Amino acid sequence: MIRAGVVGASGLAGGDLIRLITQHPDMELTFLGGSSNIGRRPAELHANLRIDLGLTVQPVTEEVADKVDVLFLATPAPVSARLAELLVDKVPAIVDLSGAFRIATPERHDRWYPKVDRRADLADRFVYGVPELVRDQLKEASLISMPGCYATALTLSLAPLTLGLGLDLKTVVVDGKSGSSGGGLQLRTSDLHPFRSGAIAPYSPTGHRHAAEVADFLERGKQGSIASLTMSAYGVSHVRGLLTSSYVFTDEKVDQRELQRAYTRFYKGERFVRVRRNNETLIPVPDPQAVLGSNFCDVTVLHDEEGDRIVVLAALDNLIKGAAGQAVQAANIRFGIAEETGLTMQPVMPA
Repeated sequence: MIRAGVVGASGLAGGDLIRLITQHPDMELTFLGGSSNIGRRPAELHANLRIDLGLTVQPVTEEVADKVDVLFLATPAPVSARLAELLVDKVPAIVDLSGAFRIATPERHDRWYPKVDRRADLADRFVYGVPELVRDQLKEASLISMPGCYATALTLSLAPLTLGLGLDLKTVVVDGKSGSSGGGLQLRTSDLHPFRSGAIAPYSPTGHRHAAEVADFLERGKQGSIASLTMSAYGVSHVRGLLTSSYVFTDEKVDQRELQRAYTRFYKGERFVRVRRNNETLIPVPDPQAVLGSNFCDVTVLHDEEGDRIVVLAALDNLIKGAAGQAVQAANIRFGIAEETGLTMQPVMPA
C-alpha cells in the first residue's frame, strides 16, 4: 500500500483528496495536516465524509516523512513553497496542488505570484504534472506541480495544435467560466449567495495566471509556438465545473477534418480525455455538467470558416480533473500503478 498524506485537509480540494484516497485500492491515508482545525477528524470537516480513519489534523513537521510515501499539498502557494523546502528529499514524492511551482520562468512567476518566495533550485526540479503530456517524466519525479483547473483545460485544448500539429499560433483568446468552488473557502463579499446566485461575474477580465502557466509550459515544449495567449475569466453560479472556450488564430491553413483527426489521434488511448463532437449527444457538449464528479476532460475542436479561427472547447470538474483527481492520477503514474486506479467513477448528471 502507498502511504498518502494530505495537507490542507479542511479545504475543498483536500476533502476530495481524502474521499478519493480512502476509496483507492492501493493507497492508505496515513496523515492529515493543516494549520487550522488541529485535532479535528475528517467527518467534522466535510459533511459528506462520515468516516473514522483514526486520524485527526496535525501540524506539519519533518516527522511526517516517516509516515508517508506521497504527500499531497492542497495548500495556498506560500505555504506550499515553505513545506516543499522543509520536506524535499525527505518525502519520496510531493504533489503540490498550488501555484507555487507551476511557472518555471522566474520573471513570469514573479509577475503572477509576487508574494510567493520559492527556492530557485526547487522550482527547476518540479515537473509540471499534466499526466497526458509528461507521463514519462512523472514516473521518476519526486516533486510534482499540478496545473491549475483552467490551465488543465487549456493545456489539453492547445497541446494537439502545438505539440501535435506543430502549428505556430499567432493569437489565442480564452473565455473561461468557473463555478464558485474554484475560489476555495475564502470568504469574499462577491461570493455571498445574494451576489453569486445567477451571476456571471467578470472577476479577471484582462488576464489570468493560469493562462501564464500554460504559455510557460507549451513554450518549453519546443514544438509550435504561441505568440500571444490572453484570457478573460468569469465566475458563474455553478458550484463545480468549468468551461474554457479558446479562440485560436494562425496563418497556417487547416480544416475541420484535419483538426478532428489531429485531436482524435493525439488523445487516442487516453483514459481521461474524451474528444467529442459538439452535436453528438442530446445536449451540446462539452458541458461541465457532463463531467461532474469524474476525472474526465471533454474536448471539442471546431473550425470557424467565416471567422478564420479554430475554436477549442474544454469542460472538466475543477475539483477532480482540475485538482484532486489529476493529482491522484499523477501519483499513480509515479508509483507504477495503472493511472486510472481509484478514478474510474463516471460523471453524475444532472447535478
